[in-house]
Amino acid sequence: MREILPALRQWYAAGAPFGLATVVAVSRSAPRGPGAAMAVGPGDEVVGSVSGGCVEGAVFELAQEVVESGEARLATFGYSDEDAFAVGLTCGGEITLLVRRVTPGEDVSFGAVADSVADGRPVTVATVIDGPAPRGASLAVWPEEVSGSLGSTGLDVAVTADARGELALGATGQRHYGPHGERREDVVTVFLHSFAPPPRMLVFGAIDYAAAVARIGDFLGYRVTVCDARPVFATPKRFPEGVEVVVDWPHRYLRGTVTDERTVICVLTHDPKFDVPLLEEALRRPAAYIGAMGSRRTHDDRMQRLCEAGLSEPELARLRSPIGLDLGARTPEEVAVSVAAEIVSLRWGGSGAPLTATAGAIHLSGPESL
Repeated sequence: MREILPALRQWYAAGAPFGLATVVAVSRSAPRGPGAAMAVGPGDEVVGSVSGGCVEGAVFELAQEVVESGEARLATFGYSDEDAFAVGLTCGGEITLLVRRVTPGEDVSFGAVADSVADGRPVTVATVIDGPAPRGASLAVWPEEVSGSLGSTGLDVAVTADARGELALGATGQRHYGPHGERREDVVTVFLHSFAPPPRMLVFGAIDYAAAVARIGDFLGYRVTVCDARPVFATPKRFPEGVEVVVDWPHRYLRGTVTDERTVICVLTHDPKFDVPLLEEALRRPAAYIGAMGSRRTHDDRMQRLCEAGLSEPELARLRSPIGLDLGARTPEEVAVSVAAEIVSLRWGGSGAPLTATAGAIHLSGPESL
C-alpha cells in the first residue's frame, strides 16, 4: 500500500470516501501477495493494483458498489478451465480481496496509520474479513498505542497482542479467533497487515555505479544511504533526491550503524584500504545481502586479505563477489539492474534462470514488501 499512500492521504484529508481493496489471501501462482492494494477514489480515479491487470476491472466495479453501499465485501478471483478469460486470474492462481469503504467518520485511525507508514514508523492494521464480527472493522496497533475496535473488547485484546508480535517480525497474514478473542476457536478471521520501516540499503563508494544502484534501490523501496570517505565524490547532488549521503570511512560508519536481516550492503569501492576493513565488519553482522564489486583478480586478492584478517569460511560464504548476476552488463545502469536482480533473487529464492527454462509457478505467493 505504500505506493498509493499519497493519493489515499489526499482523499482522506478532503473527507472524500474511497473504496480500498486489499489482497488478504493468495494461492498458487498469484501476481501480488497479501497486502497488495488498489483504491477507487473521487471521480473514479484508480491507484494501485491487486493482480497486475487480470481482475482490476471487476475490482473497480466492486469498489464502486462498496463506496455506494458502505458494506464491506469479500471476493475471490481465480482461474477457470471452463472459461479461462472470464473475470479471473489467467496465470492460474487465486486471490481473495477485502473491499471496504474508508472515510474519516468510519475509520478514524486511517490518517494516523497513513502518517506512520509514510514516516517509516511501525504499525499493524487488523481488519475483520469474516465471521460474526463486523466485516471491515479495523484496529490500528502501534508498539505503545491502539486505536479503533473490532467490535468486542476480548477480540481487541487478543488481536492487539498478536498484532504486536507480527509487527516485531514485519509479518502479514490471517489469524483466527472466537467471537470474543478465544484462542482455540476458528469463528472470526482477522487480517493483520504489518508496516515495518523500509529495509535499508547501504552503498559504499560514491562512484557512478553507486548513483545507479542507489536509484534502483530507492525504486525497490529501500531507504538508501551512500557512504564514502572522499568528500569530493560524496556530494548529494550526484545522487537521487531522498538518498542519504554520508562522508566517513566506510568501516567506521558501518560500525556505528544498526543493521538487521533485511539490510542490503553493496560495496562498490574495490579498493583494499576501504573494502577489506568494511567487509570485515559487514560479514560479522546481520544482513540479507552483502555484495562487493571488482574483477575476479580483485575478488581473489580480497578473499585472501579477509582470510588473513581471521574471517571464517561461513562468514566468507556470505559474500556475493563479484557483485550481481551475469547479464552482460556494461553501463552503470545495467550493472545496477544486475545487482538488483541478484538481491531480489536471493530474497525470494529465485534461480536467476530465464523463465523459459523453468517450470512451475511464476509468482511465488508471499507477503508484500514491507
